Amino acid sequence: MKQIKFFIIFIISLVLVSCSKESITQSEVCTASETHSGHPKTAQFDKLLNDAVAKGFPGIALLVVDSNGTYVGSAGYADIKNKIKMQPCHISKVASLTKIFMGTLAFKLHEEGKLDLDKKINEYLNATELRGIANANEVTVRQLLMHNTGIFDVITDTKFYLDVLNNPPRHRTQMDILEYVRGKDPLYAPGDGPSYSNTNTLLLSMIIDNIVGKPHAQLLHEKIIDQLGLNNTYYFYFDPLPEGKVAQGYYDLYNNGNLENLSSYNTGSGNGYTGLYSNVFDLRDFIEALFIKKTLINQSSLDQMLTFGPPEKGYEERLLGAGCMKDFMLRDKKTEYAYGHRGRDLGYTADMFYFPVSNQIYVLILNYGTDGDSKLRPDFYDLRKNIVNAMMSH
Repeated sequence: MKQIKFFIIFIISLVLVSCSKESITQSEVCTASETHSGHPKTAQFDKLLNDAVAKGFPGIALLVVDSNGTYVGSAGYADIKNKIKMQPCHISKVASLTKIFMGTLAFKLHEEGKLDLDKKINEYLNATELRGIANANEVTVRQLLMHNTGIFDVITDTKFYLDVLNNPPRHRTQMDILEYVRGKDPLYAPGDGPSYSNTNTLLLSMIIDNIVGKPHAQLLHEKIIDQLGLNNTYYFYFDPLPEGKVAQGYYDLYNNGNLENLSSYNTGSGNGYTGLYSNVFDLRDFIEALFIKKTLINQSSLDQMLTFGPPEKGYEERLLGAGCMKDFMLRDKKTEYAYGHRGRDLGYTADMFYFPVSNQIYVLILNYGTDGDSKLRPDFYDLRKNIVNAMMSH
């Protein structure tokens, strides 16, 4: 998600927050199925995680796969109140990583002849569904995938966030959320982008629901999650979250160094652009299947997914492809780029990337929101840079 400048909104609306039932239960100790097994960079990676926690991050889990094997480690707490240590097996909200799962699903349906990526979306969605959405009658499915529609991003709407804050765990449907998009000016003419918009993937989820006649959540399970045996991956609200296995999510709400628990604040889970919960092991298995084993989509689809547009202004470090990102573009060595996706939400952060030149995988999860304007945000970007530095060192 784009940077969520919600600090002031929080202050304004805090008194309005209702006492809604929380959907994330107390975290418990879990048992990891894998360890780093003597990876030669264990001390290096462990120090980076511990140093980051010392700066104020609540909990971190990291998995790296390289020619030496697999490193997996963690630091800090999954649940501060109950002093439950963060472990790699803890499940966390991985936010916009949902989009690369949705992009993969779209290409699978394209391969089956059920979805034409170059058709306009009004051939799949009716006038009622698209009412008042600027550019919606002119853009194609592929432009949705590549964030090249100019359609307003619901995540940037103040009234949407006020609704989230006043009823944090509420399940909002696709049509509920589109009410915050209708009547909003487009950002640019179709094709003149890109500009990342969560609304694009929401509309994609509605298209998939319509063309297959069953919820996209069911298809995510049938064609990706269950096919790969991702037994610790859940698509909330369609899947109930396992009690005790989910890490709490935190944010420095008042920018005073104190962490507030925002675990149950729901920014639109289950509507295509967010809602996936997973751990570092399942995310490793997904990205390995997508980019290395190539068992999810064929080479032609993969080539299309990895076709990237020009840089988006203000986000020059990454390029947007069809459901995928090309990231780490500003590193000194131009061969150290990666394919995957970022995930950012109020109380959670995730990165999942494959570095094709060095053949390495990197999965990072924090139970802290790094898109807000808090003093820890620069430290997060230092952490991801330093992890990749360690990965690339000899």
